[in-house]
Amino acid sequence: MYQVILLKSTTDFARERWDAVDEVLDYEGVAYSLRAGPRQPLPTDHAWDPVAVYAPEEIGEEEFQDWYAQLQPQVEELRLKY
Repeated sequence: MYQVILLKSTTDFARERWDAVDEVLDYEGVAYSLRAGPRQPLPTDHAWDPVAVYAPEEIGEEEFQDWYAQLQPQVEELRLKY
């Protein structure tokens, strides 16, 4: 299984668990591309599935980095060490 984080905006995201990850996918009518991972987090107080992070295809890398940084405080998977 994969822990999937879909960045929707600087303030909104979705968390899913999927059996497989694709490079590009449609989620709620929006095309998303894989931007990070899947990566296996280092051990913490419990086991983690590999984490994959998606963002809308239309945003650039710089905007993706901004969204990632702004969502980090509220999305535990974005704060894990890899």
